[in-house]
Amino acid sequence: MVKAIRIHTAGGPEQMQWEDVEVGAPAAGQVRVRHTAIGLNFIDVYHRTGLYPLPLPHGLGMEGAGVVEAVGDGVTDLAEGDRVAYASPPPGSYAEARLIAGDALVKIPDGVDDETAAAMMLKGMTAQFLIRQTYRVTAGDTILIHAAAGGVGQIVCQWAKSLGATVIGTVGSPEKADLVRNLGCDHPILYREEDFVSRVAEITDGAKLPVVYDSVGADTFYKSLDCLRPRGMLVAFGQSSGPVPPLDIGILAQKGSLFLTRPTLMSYTATRADIVAAADDLFAAVGAGHVNISVEQRFALADTRAAHEALEARQTTGSTILLP
Repeated sequence: MVKAIRIHTAGGPEQMQWEDVEVGAPAAGQVRVRHTAIGLNFIDVYHRTGLYPLPLPHGLGMEGAGVVEAVGDGVTDLAEGDRVAYASPPPGSYAEARLIAGDALVKIPDGVDDETAAAMMLKGMTAQFLIRQTYRVTAGDTILIHAAAGGVGQIVCQWAKSLGATVIGTVGSPEKADLVRNLGCDHPILYREEDFVSRVAEITDGAKLPVVYDSVGADTFYKSLDCLRPRGMLVAFGQSSGPVPPLDIGILAQKGSLFLTRPTLMSYTATRADIVAAADDLFAAVGAGHVNISVEQRFALADTRAAHEALEARQTTGSTILLP
């Protein structure tokens, strides 16, 4: 038996239970992983609250790092003792150990510790598909990333800057503005004090932007559209403030033949080749020093409730990990 966080009812952080679970031996194609560090992400909140429904009871967590304890038949590229990491469904990383498909795992390179790997996979591969695939950022672009001080935001700021972009980012406090400025964000915007649409127009001399990356959702969606130049793209990849209400797509025409996409990491890592390519690109950016993964908060796995409360209260910066 191992300990794990599970929910039996969707709802608040109090619904998470610290339970004994039986893991068992890996079936064909599976690997048993003993976690050394586990990543915390806002999608975990969506699963817990039922915004993204799960069959109950169920585990939580989409990201982790650890050591291979056993491999099932057909798994040929991993062996007991390998250090591995993943960001993949089904949820269940909030556990001391688990079974997971071998195809979801990547080996952690030398020079990357387990805590960094656990903190970087979901956020880092999300940043990878955002700026390297959904809208491919190139030198000379000016971009806007909302929640720039968050885990994905910090990576996007650094990576986009290394690609030669000018980075605009919204943040909630002067302390967070200083943080992201040091990470390559050229123009932090204090969204509680400044209108970010006006600031974008000012920064770009009225030209506006080719792309906005928006993980906030309801609170920022329509203003994000107003930041785009004709034929610009809104990449709506989250909804931390709540879901965007249904809209008349005619608004995209009215505002300049805009593009709108709602991408997910799961779609961009649907195959083994996709996972390996995204992870290799991320590890290369980290290895080259273009991206530094900042683990700012650590909680014991048994204290996951406190971690969720801090995340939802926007009291965290960078990445947060859970330690078994």
